[in-house]
Amino acid sequence: MTLIATDALTKTYGGRVTALADLTVDVEPGIVGLIGANGAGKSTLIKILLGLLAPTSGRARVLGLDPTTDAAAVRARVGYMPENDCLPPDLSAAEFVTHLGRISGLPRTAARERASEALRHVGLYEERYRQIGGYSTGMKQRVKLAQALVHDPDLLLLDEPTNGLDPAGRDAMLALIHRIGTEFGISVVVCSHLLGEVERICDSLIAIDGGRLLRSAQLSDMTTTSDVLAIEVSEGTEQLAARLVADQLPVRQEGRLLLVPVAAPTGAGSDVGSGTDVGSDVHDRILAAVVELDLPLHRLDQRRHRVAELFAPTQPQEGDTRVDA
Repeated sequence: MTLIATDALTKTYGGRVTALADLTVDVEPGIVGLIGANGAGKSTLIKILLGLLAPTSGRARVLGLDPTTDAAAVRARVGYMPENDCLPPDLSAAEFVTHLGRISGLPRTAARERASEALRHVGLYEERYRQIGGYSTGMKQRVKLAQALVHDPDLLLLDEPTNGLDPAGRDAMLALIHRIGTEFGISVVVCSHLLGEVERICDSLIAIDGGRLLRSAQLSDMTTTSDVLAIEVSEGTEQLAARLVADQLPVRQEGRLLLVPVAAPTGAGSDVGSGTDVGSDVHDRILAAVVELDLPLHRLDQRRHRVAELFAPTQPQEGDTRVDA
């Protein structure tokens, strides 16, 4: 079934500021990325879907329900992780998540059991009786995710779930969200302004700008394979790069990835000299270099064009890219 459907959804504030403009989109089950710059209308859309805001015009459906008239029924089936820090510092995680479970309609005993289970899923079981005020930013984000899970929802709405996290914390949160979406059978909408995040974990993508829909499609339809091989080793990246250059392969490095064209240009202007043609044996030559150097190979496949290239096709992309269009 369709998770979310909007039809000409519009929200204006004071008749002057337009947050959403004629937004029409259908969201199918899976892990869905909702992307756009800060101020694009993402949070406004989520609040309308939860029944916290009424649209100026148009309509929305969440799991077949109208959030304007059936807000309580929607929130009983939807888990929401807000962007801002909204946790009570003097409560333990177990107390807080149990309380949210009670608010969702769970009996006292069931709420306690579900809270412990949710905190176990997010990796906070051993720390569940500590006061939230003593938690790190990453732990607080996990508490917010646990309270969104406590009532066993059919859909999660996560607003900037990696906000304030360092790279390791972001990786851990993204892995957790992916696990929830793939192993728990819960559909997830991840609201983010970082394209690199949604590209890593999402099945489909909804991009909005200025409250208007830019594009909605499966991620696989938005990216295509390129004639470039991507190589990643757990260690020895620089050593492998030097070895491939010595083998007259044109190598470009992007972070931890080494990128090698399947076919190099020939003649003047070639990256590796006149007359060089990598040919069809590039894959075997790379593997031979990895084996020779005895390096742990993590990845060797054709690189896909990044989602960011849809928004800034002429700009080189490094790391996470913000949507500023």
